[in-house]
Amino acid sequence: MSIFDRLKTQKLLSFTMILFTLSLGVVIGTLVSSGVKAARSENSAAPDATPLTIPSPVQLSGTFSQIAKMAGPSVVNISTEYRPKQTRAQAAPRRRGQAGPDDDQGGGGGGGDDFLYRFFGGNPFGANPMESQPTEALGSGVVVDRAGYVLTNNHVVDKATRIRVKFMGDPTEYSAHLVGVDGPTDLAVIKVDGKTSFTPLKIGNSEAVQVGDWALAIGSPLGFEATVTAGIISAKERSLPTEAGETSHQFQHFLQTDAAINPGNSGGPLLDMRGEVIGINTAIASRSGGYQGIGFALPINTGANVYNQIIKNRKVTRGSIGIQFTQSDSEQGQSLLKANGVSEGVFVQSVVPGGPSDKAGMKAGDIILSINGKNLHTGDDLVDTVTATPIGQGVNMSVLHDGKRENLKVIVGDLSQLFPESFGGEVKQEAPSGEPAQQIFGMDIQPLTASQRQSRGIKETGGVLISNVEPSSFSSDAGLATDDVLVSINNKPINSVADVQHIGAALKPGDAVQFRVLRATGQGRNTEWKSVFLAGTLPAR
Repeated sequence: MSIFDRLKTQKLLSFTMILFTLSLGVVIGTLVSSGVKAARSENSAAPDATPLTIPSPVQLSGTFSQIAKMAGPSVVNISTEYRPKQTRAQAAPRRRGQAGPDDDQGGGGGGGDDFLYRFFGGNPFGANPMESQPTEALGSGVVVDRAGYVLTNNHVVDKATRIRVKFMGDPTEYSAHLVGVDGPTDLAVIKVDGKTSFTPLKIGNSEAVQVGDWALAIGSPLGFEATVTAGIISAKERSLPTEAGETSHQFQHFLQTDAAINPGNSGGPLLDMRGEVIGINTAIASRSGGYQGIGFALPINTGANVYNQIIKNRKVTRGSIGIQFTQSDSEQGQSLLKANGVSEGVFVQSVVPGGPSDKAGMKAGDIILSINGKNLHTGDDLVDTVTATPIGQGVNMSVLHDGKRENLKVIVGDLSQLFPESFGGEVKQEAPSGEPAQQIFGMDIQPLTASQRQSRGIKETGGVLISNVEPSSFSSDAGLATDDVLVSINNKPINSVADVQHIGAALKPGDAVQFRVLRATGQGRNTEWKSVFLAGTLPAR
């Protein structure tokens, strides 16, 4: 066989082998494919269904998410503990474990408890405030200063004996202390302790907000931290009615929003689309106690003014001219104005004796027509001007008196002094015996006089009166209560304040301490004094 024939035969053989291999591959592939399809059909619950696939992440709308990411580190979760001062009727052995005419500054004062009862279905601490057991509350706040100052609602921290703060992404629970509060606006300032780095949010201008603008609410509704909800500004300058239908919260003219706000959002920020704070979330209107599309935030312009006064003076000082008036936009107010032949002005219901208006010659039944040359349409116009005037400075008023127009100059006074019941703060009661009380173990004690023993019906001799028990103190934890009579410590009789001090000086942290007290049960003639033994372990000082 020639070389040519040999190459030809070899080429034919190679071609045949390649063709055979390809054919065999097609056959095997067909069999395998059929087998797999058959197997899939046999093992699939829905053989005609197509599996779902997850696409690559695509950012749809970044504005909300960017604001939420930026603001997150500045919004805090606030938890508080409240231990009410005990009275003899409340204490038990245990171990550690607010309508009528408005005054010229706002009538009822706008306190937090009434606020919560109406809008959150309970008091600030979720329990009867008269109960002696410790209760807790949750709220929100916003960091507004690099030094760690936080703006929140007064009703979040009201009466709290312990305040703790948590930041998003940080499991540490920091202690905080109260700097100051303002009841009429329901605002408070606290400062975080033990943390050195803070990211404050930028303050916006709530006057620039328009109805229909987007808004974001951030806070801890129902305890769910760092919750972001979106909505619009539904209304501005919204005043909230009291139970009787009158407006008394004259320092609270809210931004209304439909961004979801629930219990726990209180004190958190309402933000605009620049991520700036335009309000402090404060309340909701609800028939169910939860979100129903109507939330209220105090405008930040008001909040900033309150904050600035608190960090300077620990309180807010407001001017007053010492009158009570009827709201001009109420039905009664309109009737009173019409009866006096005018359509606008502020009808004076009463004048504080010796107050600024009284000294200037204003009388009940007068109608204030203008202040500093500006006509008055509502009582709010009067309040806004007076409160913006420094105490001691005069305001010029045009008044309708007995049908004649008169001009008066009124020197603005201090609201808290003219209306101490509503704006004067708490007044400490004097010790029952008139003698100064001595404090030990977190309780105030004083001698029990013979007249006190007789009036109270105490027959047993000896003992000292417990006139006050500090919340969260050793005495409070042991179960001692205000108005108890302390008769022995560690079985040693107590006959004087000095006896208690002497025994206390010999005790050291870790010692067990037993108290015997007399505690009243019943009232009036049915009062009985029973002996009660209480104990606790003295904590480290």
